[in-house]
Amino acid sequence: MSAEENEVLCASSAYEQKYYFNEMFGNLPQEVKDELKIMCVMFTEDVGGEFILAFDGAGTLLMESSADEGDLLYDEIGSALKIKQLQIKKAGLFGQLEQYYKAWTEVKGCC
Repeated sequence: MSAEENEVLCASSAYEQKYYFNEMFGNLPQEVKDELKIMCVMFTEDVGGEFILAFDGAGTLLMESSADEGDLLYDEIGSALKIKQLQIKKAGLFGQLEQYYKAWTEVKGCC
């Protein structure tokens, strides 16, 4: 599935020092939104570049980190390690988000 078909949940950029949250998911509890914001911003503070959380068509939560070409400060190895760490540490949250997304798309598709 291409990146254009993924539904972005949230993202952050070390370049623009900005955080984006997709308001289509605005009914998530505030605590979850806050946790996502902290996680994304800390990720880009630690390794640089950009970090995106998105759902694929099957409802799986994807984590992607990337950097501009020539960004010598981006830590590619640290990025991969941090993603693995988040997958373990936040497995419960990510599982709940996937369940939420699947339920959300069923409701969205039914009407």
